[in-house]
Amino acid sequence: MDNLHHIVVVGGGAGGLELVTSLGNKLGKKKKARVTLVDAGLTHVWKPLLHEVASGSLDASANEINYRAHARKHHYEFQLGRMSGLDREKKRLVIAPFHDEDGDEVVPERHISYDTLVIAVGSTANDFGTPGAQENCLFLDSLQQARRFHNLMLNAFLRRNHEALQGSEHSLNISIIGAGATGVELAAELRLASRELPVYGMNHLQPSDVSISVIEAADRILPALPGRLSAAATRELEHQRVKVLTGQPVSEVRANSVVMKDGTELPSEMTIWAAGIKAPAFLADLDGLEVNNGNQLVVEQTLQSSQDADIYAFGDCAACPQPDSDRPVPPRAQAAHQQADALFKTLCNRLDGGEAVPFVYNDHGSLINFSRYTTVGNLMGNLSGRSMYIEGKVARLFYVSLYRMHQVALHGFVRTGIIWLMDKISRAMQPRLKLH
Repeated sequence: MDNLHHIVVVGGGAGGLELVTSLGNKLGKKKKARVTLVDAGLTHVWKPLLHEVASGSLDASANEINYRAHARKHHYEFQLGRMSGLDREKKRLVIAPFHDEDGDEVVPERHISYDTLVIAVGSTANDFGTPGAQENCLFLDSLQQARRFHNLMLNAFLRRNHEALQGSEHSLNISIIGAGATGVELAAELRLASRELPVYGMNHLQPSDVSISVIEAADRILPALPGRLSAAATRELEHQRVKVLTGQPVSEVRANSVVMKDGTELPSEMTIWAAGIKAPAFLADLDGLEVNNGNQLVVEQTLQSSQDADIYAFGDCAACPQPDSDRPVPPRAQAAHQQADALFKTLCNRLDGGEAVPFVYNDHGSLINFSRYTTVGNLMGNLSGRSMYIEGKVARLFYVSLYRMHQVALHGFVRTGIIWLMDKISRAMQPRLKLH
């Protein structure tokens, strides 16, 4: 085993977990290579679902994957820990000490040697240095943050419901800074929560008592997507009684308000930051690896690091060039999925002395889901290159299929079919919102 080529993948997000699953099934099972996944958490939840976990419309416990169990089934190893450094000369990475909830050290700092290293650590929120953002905003970068948001939301609704019962002022103002896909979809999920919770006993707080605002610095929401999709999303949010504030840069976030650049102060008891992303800061200090201004590792079109032939990076943490474009591959789930497929082929070829596979991004379109209300999106035509606008049940079907494709990559078709059936049964038996 020690003589086998050791492939270490850091980051068990959508792309990283799909990659180690494929490598384990292909190389680990046949003892052609040793495959190791390193992640700071014990479980995986598809990141595009975190806003549903936050609102309570999705029970994370029923949708998370335990890395240790998955590793055993798919012939790779799992190491719990957070990467904190790199020694390229000795070809080993540094794993920070692991502490329990009380701050006691469970496992000391350690090193893991590699022959090929793949970095897929994703991204974190970028508050652009906005005063008060770190202290007063909630974020949705991780499962832990989504669960914390959910608990705070339930407590806020419970508090306002009690105040309404007492005849006191009980309005609740929620602000979402950033109107990309996460911000827009979260707004719809929170509106659903405001309408569902009264069904479960909080009937003194009415949906009209909960004000939800989406704040976007650009002149329209979903600025990275086609204008028609942005317009449809705006109409749907307004139909759901969500305030849409565009052309409104935020200059400061306070404990109970958001201050706009023009001085306008918007009351906000819960403020969520969803305005931008950046790669984790530690990537800028990885033994000379090249990064851009957003801390992304600079890679070639083959996803190989610009400074080290034995190190690869992909997903949100990597700046990968696109042919015939001055912009890198966008930080989207479909890009990470495609990159995992290309890198799997490259690493298999690498063991056999073959050529690397250049990555070419294919944009299949965008879908925005408004909770149980509707879904809108555009699909890119493979032949014509034109986009086709879709909405309603057809769009919802495509949206759900994205997650099922991720599950197929991790579990195969048969097991995914079983999971789908279990999800149906669970939804029929459980409350429509997670209430704890």
